[in-house]
Amino acid sequence: MSKILVIHGPNLNLLGQREKDIYGQTTLDEINVALTEFSKKYGVKLNIVQSNHEGEIVDIIGKVKEDHINAILINPAAYTHTSVAIRDAVAAVNIPTVEVHLSNIYSREDFRQTSLIAPVSHGQISGFGVDSYLLGLQAIINILK
Repeated sequence: MSKILVIHGPNLNLLGQREKDIYGQTTLDEINVALTEFSKKYGVKLNIVQSNHEGEIVDIIGKVKEDHINAILINPAAYTHTSVAIRDAVAAVNIPTVEVHLSNIYSREDFRQTSLIAPVSHGQISGFGVDSYLLGLQAIINILK
């Protein structure tokens, strides 16, 4: 059974409360339930984490081989645009990775339009709300086949 690590970055624990016009009303728990249900259809196991701390995310990514993780689905949130450390961790572990975002980062402020993570990922999906996560998970499953 394939194991996929799902990483939710900073402030995503506030989904459903924060900037609903940008991020919608769906909570992180609801996203996790949707991902878990979707994964069951394909016989994959998810390891889901959320952290507001860059170093913790780097440590989690660094342990993927030890934890027998086959792929990463990541919403690095604000770290998308600032974290060379997360970018380097994704590159170092060299397993299939898909970056996702609820909002379309390319239609937002200039500083949000650059992803440091995308160049070391298989792909990026943004702008489709919760569906970004589900499309990203489907992509990862397809890559693992």
